[in-house]
Formats: sequence, C-alpha cells, structure tokens
Amino acid sequence: MKGFRVALMFGVLLIILSACANKNDSSPDQNENDNLVQAEESESEVIKPHQGVNQEPVPLQIERDGNDVYVEMTSQITDIEIENGKPYKAWTFNGEAPGPLVVVNEGDTIHFTLKNIDPSIPHSMDFHAVHAAPNEKFADVMPNEEDTFTYQATYPGVFMYHCGTAPVLSHIANGMHGTIIVKPSDGYPTDDEVDREYVIIQNEWYKYNDLDDMTNGEPSQVVFSTKALEEGQPNTNGVLNSLRDEPLLAKVGDKIRLYVNNVGPNEVSSFHVVGTIFDDVYVDGNPANNMKGLQTVMLPASGGAVVEFTVKEEGMYTMVTHQFNHVQKGAAGFIKVTADGNDNDLEASGH
Repeated sequence: MKGFRVALMFGVLLIILSACANKNDSSPDQNENDNLVQAEESESEVIKPHQGVNQEPVPLQIERDGNDVYVEMTSQITDIEIENGKPYKAWTFNGEAPGPLVVVNEGDTIHFTLKNIDPSIPHSMDFHAVHAAPNEKFADVMPNEEDTFTYQATYPGVFMYHCGTAPVLSHIANGMHGTIIVKPSDGYPTDDEVDREYVIIQNEWYKYNDLDDMTNGEPSQVVFSTKALEEGQPNTNGVLNSLRDEPLLAKVGDKIRLYVNNVGPNEVSSFHVVGTIFDDVYVDGNPANNMKGLQTVMLPASGGAVVEFTVKEEGMYTMVTHQFNHVQKGAAGFIKVTADGNDNDLEASGH
C-alpha cells in the first residue's frame, strides 16, 4: 500500500511538471506574431487593439475605363448603432455594414484593391460574382497593408461579397458583408416596364465578436437595409427599423424592381411583400432564371434575387421575411405608395 502511494505521488508530480513546461513553452514564431490578433481567440468584449478605435466611413472608390473597373475598398473598425442605444464595434468594409454597393456589368474585369486599416486583424475579400483561385485572389491582407486582385465578372446577378479570413463566421457576423450587382449585358426582359429600383439586404447580428453565440446561438437582431443605386436614394446600415422609420417611396401603378440579397451569415430568408404578388422573379438575379407569379422567394444565406411587382393601390406595403420570428427581431421594412409618389402623412404601419 505504501509503495502504491509513493508511485501515485510521483505520477502527480510528473503531470504538474509537464503542465508547467508546456505553459512556458512558446515558439519564436508565436512570439513574433503576438501583436496579430486572431478573432477566434478573443472574448465577446472589445478586443484590446480595437478599444477606442472608431474609424470614419470612407467613400467607395470606383472608376471605369472601358470594360476595366477599378474598385478600392477599406477594411476597418467603425462603431455602428445597430439598435437605439446599442452601439456595435463593427468590422466593416468602408465603415458600412452591410458594405457599400458595388455595381459592374457582365463581362467587366474587376481590379480590386483592399486597404486594410484595421490595426490588428488580417482581412480579405471573397466576391461570389467571380471565378478565382481563393488562396491567391481572396488572400488575406495584413494590417496596414494593401493588395490588388483581378478577376472577371462573367455571370449577371445579385451576389454577396464578404471577408473570407478565418474564422469566416466571425468576420461576416461582425459586419464584413455586402452586395455586388452584375448587370446583364442584354438587360432583363422587363427593363422597359420598371419604374423604380431599390436594393434590399438582410443580415443578422449576434453578441459582439462571440464566436460561440454566432455558431450555436440565435440572432438578437435580423434587419433590412438599403443601399443607394443612384444619387438621392437612401443608403443605410443594418440598423433596426431603418426602413420602417423611413419607408421607400413609390406611386400607384409603379412596377418596382428590388435587388434582394440575404447576406446571413446563418439564416434563411423567405422574402415576401405584403399586399402584392411578384410578377417576375430572377433567381440569383440571372435573367435565365425567370419565374412568374410567386408569393415568396426563398433566399439561402448568400442568396440573391431580382423581384418585380406592381403596386396598384395607395398604402403601406410591408417587406418581410416570412420567418416571422425574425420579423419580431426587426426583419421588416415599408414601401409607401402614394398617388404621386411623394411622401405624405400616411402613417407607417403593417405587419
């Protein structure tokens, strides 16, 4: 019995010594990269290198030279009030979440430059609208560096873009997502019929930078935003009630086209406009994928569509996802339809 106790104590001592050795052992590479923060290692509180950082939004830089389009974006840390009194230190493209709308034409060559002004985390760009080797053309750009990538937009449609740096979920859910529209070279069959066009983006918010909640939890907010297709249109972040407080406008008889994108990162959208039926739907925004007479369009995470419908009476038309638990969390917006298409005193109400 005495021998057994001695052996047991000796074994425990070895385990303790081994644990201490492992704790103090760090490779030169690890020490070298201590200043680079990996998202999966951080807590749900603001990570130290981001404390006090609130970088001003930067306008999208986009220039065209024939079929060559030069797009420059930033990856940065910007505070966004996603709900009244609830700021979120978002990881963003250009200080917007969703990021700025990018519009190109089918067949264009995109020359994309990413300037990473995040002080501590690598970021990247994954365009769903292109064919590219991800390890080369969606590669990480390190803090305070920039890189340029070139690819062609060969398919028309409504596509998601997002940061592709691991863990991808952290980067998308913290705000690094957006929409790129590739306009079809021959247009849509209904182009001559459309009176108004808007962009609608659905996204979710979770506990700040909490990878466990993003992986296993339910979103705290599910929201709609809009990005301006032309000067003068509203351009919002993924803020609760932004399209309820300031509805989009149309007039009686208008055929409306919506470019819709569900950037997720996790939930499906069952996109529906209360009080109308979709005359035409182009799944993923491709003219070849034409469907008619739909009540609801199913959009997987990252999925897009062009939906068109005619508003025949004055009133407040509510856009929702027909997952109504998500409507309770904010996934709704209004289109205000008036006789002349101008705003009036009609109160925003509906589903």
